[in-house]
Amino acid sequence: MPELPDITVYVEALRRRVVGQPLEEIRLKTPFLLRTVEPPLADLIGKRVVAVERLGKRIAIESDGELFIIIHLMIAGRLHWKAKGAKAGGRNDLAAFEFPTGILSLTEAGTKRRASLHLVRGRDGLAEFSRGGLEPLDATLEDFATRLRSENHTVKRSLTDPRLFSGIGNAYSDEILHRARLSPVKLTSRLGDDEIARLFDATKATLVEWTDRLRAETGDAFPEKVTAFRPEMAVHGRYGQPCPVCGTPVQRIRYADNETNYCARCQTDGKLLADRALSRLLKQDWPRSIDEVV
Repeated sequence: MPELPDITVYVEALRRRVVGQPLEEIRLKTPFLLRTVEPPLADLIGKRVVAVERLGKRIAIESDGELFIIIHLMIAGRLHWKAKGAKAGGRNDLAAFEFPTGILSLTEAGTKRRASLHLVRGRDGLAEFSRGGLEPLDATLEDFATRLRSENHTVKRSLTDPRLFSGIGNAYSDEILHRARLSPVKLTSRLGDDEIARLFDATKATLVEWTDRLRAETGDAFPEKVTAFRPEMAVHGRYGQPCPVCGTPVQRIRYADNETNYCARCQTDGKLLADRALSRLLKQDWPRSIDEVV
């Protein structure tokens, strides 16, 4: 799922292309994408875009009259920019928004249709889509610590909870925790002040670093390589590959459709965390320490 750095770069690219431009046409390829009926999409035609902003992991496009298009890409949704007159894409195309400057296309890979489009009127309507999470790049250490300690969860779950922190998901939480040298399953109630300070610094540094990296990679083009798996990442998606700090093979915890990656030496004092699939299968044969597997 695109997270804060990816969404930020999307927003910046859209601002350069559509702010000040009227929306000429909307083409929906599937009725399931649109999740609202009032106001109707027809109300947007001819309206000029006045702003584009990030709302957590969503993108909000504001038009004249405080009409907001809210796009949630979910896991496999992606945005593309095409020249005027470009032919429609394949079966992954969900919608196209045509402007004088080009066409914004929304696609979603796979067969599960999770991406969504909402149209709301006014700031009050927009506020209903805010999950209330703290903006990590705007937060003070005190704000960050208060929010982290407001509920007792694993630190991984807290970082990815949109009610607690805005814009952080599975990929960047792995990178943040590795930089902070913290176990993903440590409970927030057991974090000391120094650990919270490390986590705060790591959160800001990781998000800023990756936002800057993606900006530089994209330049003036439209971001087309939005992915949660990048070879430059320290641990996320790098199971079995060497940790860039200590060289130990990166480990993982798998649950449902998600995977948490971590370095046992850097983050868990050498302890291997229980994997719901393998540790239950192997039982007593499940290794307890990284020394047993390297």
